[in-house]
Amino acid sequence: MKKSGTDHRTRLTKFLIRRALLALMRKKPIQSISVKELCELAGINRGTFYAHYRDVYDLLGSIEEEMLQDLKAAMQPVLESDPSSLAPVKVTSALFRCVQENADLCTVTLGDFGDKTFLNKLTALGRDFCLSTYAKHYKNASPRKIAIFYAFASSGCIGLLQNWLDDGMPVPAEEIARTAEEIMEKGAGFLE
Repeated sequence: MKKSGTDHRTRLTKFLIRRALLALMRKKPIQSISVKELCELAGINRGTFYAHYRDVYDLLGSIEEEMLQDLKAAMQPVLESDPSSLAPVKVTSALFRCVQENADLCTVTLGDFGDKTFLNKLTALGRDFCLSTYAKHYKNASPRKIAIFYAFASSGCIGLLQNWLDDGMPVPAEEIARTAEEIMEKGAGFLE
């Protein structure tokens, strides 16, 4: 029975720490955030923080890794499908839905003070799947051309995600995913 109370307290503490970090990252970059100010905002002492994390970078890394795992889980059914029968909008829909469910975190990680390595990991998430899908659909396109298109399309998708989050997600995830897909399909003429 005691274990349950400890687990609840641990979850609550981690929630408070993470919420404090996200609030601070809305205002300034991670390099400017001290453990002291984070703990003050979270209402915990530094010893409690260090019981869970080495430093603010470890905390941010933990948050980002959890987010990537959520994105992978959301996209797994899509990524395991047969690429030749898949409408790419399913990939973008899964991504946008997951971002919508984690909007508070994504607003910060994709925002002005977000971690650029996280963006690289996000871009890499569906790279292999998309490259093989494009190769099947555009048989005359060279692997280099397909890689260039993926880099362009994925960066555009991230920009669209950032814009959508900054605007307060005024349209549903599926609608913005269809918009992203329409833009990519029209740009895919580059591969022909």
